[in-house]
Order: sequence, then C-alpha cells, then structure tokens
Amino acid sequence: MGNQNLDKTLLSPRNKRLALLVWFRLSRFYNQSIRQTNQHLKQWNLSAAQFDILVQIGLYQPIAQQELADKLVVTKGNVAQLLKKMETMGWIKREQHWKTKFITLTEEGSRFYKEVVPPQEQFQATQFCGLDREEQAQLLYLLKKLQKSIDPEEETV
Repeated sequence: MGNQNLDKTLLSPRNKRLALLVWFRLSRFYNQSIRQTNQHLKQWNLSAAQFDILVQIGLYQPIAQQELADKLVVTKGNVAQLLKKMETMGWIKREQHWKTKFITLTEEGSRFYKEVVPPQEQFQATQFCGLDREEQAQLLYLLKKLQKSIDPEEETV
C-alpha cells in the first residue's frame, strides 16, 4: 500500500486533524450526492448502482460480467443480483460463452439508456456547479492523486 512510506510530518496532530476533516467532508459530500442521485433516479425506478451498471454496459458492450464487477469495484455476486433485476425488467441480456457471461443491452435497454443517461449526466454535473471548470479539473487531479496514493495499482479514470 502507498501508506507504508508516509513522512512522519504527515502524521503530526495538526496534519492528522486536517486529513480527518478532509475525509469527513468528502464522505459527507459523497453520501449526500448518492442520496440526491437515488432520489433523482426514482423517476426511472433505478438506483445509483443500477445506473452505473447501465452506463458501463452501454459503453462497453458486450462486457464480461467479471469485467463489469471489476469496473464497479464490487463483487461478482453483487453485480449478479443487480443484473438479475435488470434482466427481469428487460433492459439487459446475458449470454454464456464458454466460461464467461457477456452482457449487452436489449433493444428496450438501449432505448432506456438513451432516455435516462443524458438527463442523469446533466443532474450529476449540476452537483459540481459550485466549482468553476478550473476548480473541477483541479479536484479531479487531486482525487486521482489521492486514489493512486492509496492503491498504486488502481487504474484511475
């Protein structure tokens, strides 16, 4: 882990307090954002997790179920439960090829994707309207840097 070689000055009481404040603020923002996102997605009977799956499948189809789980940083089992509901709704189809399940959007799923994704992307973008473009770019850079320090192997997009 990237945390093993921390400079002792980073762990001073003053710096530790600041780091904790950053973590709490980031956590609160994330939780509030997810609540608002789930509320916004209710009009389509979707959760934030299902929306994420819909987007990933729409962008990368056909996508292997394990690859989808890896992109979402969740277990294959968690993805399977969400996929089952989405399959029941007629939005996706899964096909077994040898040992791998591939997932694609159905025609209905593609129509649904086109209906849901643009307004949801607009909604998500408004959550950052308190920052100008330069500040958003800086935040993205800092979050990628932070993520890389926690897990150097992690691919940051």
